Amino acid sequence: MKAKHFLLSASAVLTIALFSCRSNSGSPDTKAGAMAEATGEPEVAQVTGAPNVPAPIGNRGAKKLIVNLETTETEGIIADSIPYTFWTFNNTVPGSFIRVREGDEITLNLKNAANSVLPHNIDLHAVNGPGGGAEATSSAPGKTTSFTFKALNPGLYVYHCAAPPVPMHIGNGMYGLILVEPAGGLPKVDKEYYIMQGEFYTKMSGVKKGLLEFDNDKAIHENPDYVLFNGKKGSLLGKNQIEAKVGETVRLFVGNGGPNLTSSFHVIGEIFDNVYLEGGSTVSHNIQTTMIPSGGAAIVEFKVDVPGEYVLVDHSLSRAFNKGAIGKLKVRGEENHAIFKKGK
Repeated sequence: MKAKHFLLSASAVLTIALFSCRSNSGSPDTKAGAMAEATGEPEVAQVTGAPNVPAPIGNRGAKKLIVNLETTETEGIIADSIPYTFWTFNNTVPGSFIRVREGDEITLNLKNAANSVLPHNIDLHAVNGPGGGAEATSSAPGKTTSFTFKALNPGLYVYHCAAPPVPMHIGNGMYGLILVEPAGGLPKVDKEYYIMQGEFYTKMSGVKKGLLEFDNDKAIHENPDYVLFNGKKGSLLGKNQIEAKVGETVRLFVGNGGPNLTSSFHVIGEIFDNVYLEGGSTVSHNIQTTMIPSGGAAIVEFKVDVPGEYVLVDHSLSRAFNKGAIGKLKVRGEENHAIFKKGK
């Protein structure tokens, strides 16, 4: 039977130690590891579309990395066969998952597609610097901009477009996650997945029949038509559901792009053994539902003990059952009647 953590386990202590890389005072001495010089020739970082994540960083030193992103304005399916004009990073909603290590020196190149109508940029919450890089990456259609930053603080961070009007850019899908792993890496798990919630405010396009586009009035009143995981109704259902086997540990990197609503993230039939609250260094245990603010994130970890389908929801349940914030984790393996047994 799964052990519940009324006391901190050795792995939990390790987890807290890995993420607690600076004191509350933020003194320079506590940043020594992150401030060490990144070595070697620059490498192009692997980035992935949801629900996939790049391979764990592991126990490596700090490197120089290049991250390439492209902003696009493209038509896609938001629900059933209904098209919507999404604005994206790398043609996906959410944008590509970026995985780096504290102390890495990252050069981010942002290209705005030539057929874009508007300028775009990127504000990464993992950046210590003005605007999170937004001003430095303001890119007109067809142009590429770049800036370099040092990843000082480990944690899971949101990035998003911050070009005006900011709520419109985010509301069209321009957000993603960047994970800054601590020195030494995260504790090993069996499965990792990337899930990001966002809300969509829609109206019929005046340009193309049947096409939906952003509705600013609904956004101002915070009344979305859709609240979705990974940018599409059913993105984590059916053939798209995520999977694990009995006995495996699962880590979910969960973000909330907003632009307005707080998420109450819950997996029906599971209890989170570890939650990195708001994606930071505080780790809590035995959590049923975790709050994720707009523009925030959380890492949740749990062991799956029995087979079946586990439903992922925003526990503000009208969003799940009426607006689309629902997905499934399919667990395969042998029954364990000592933990769960159906009656006759």
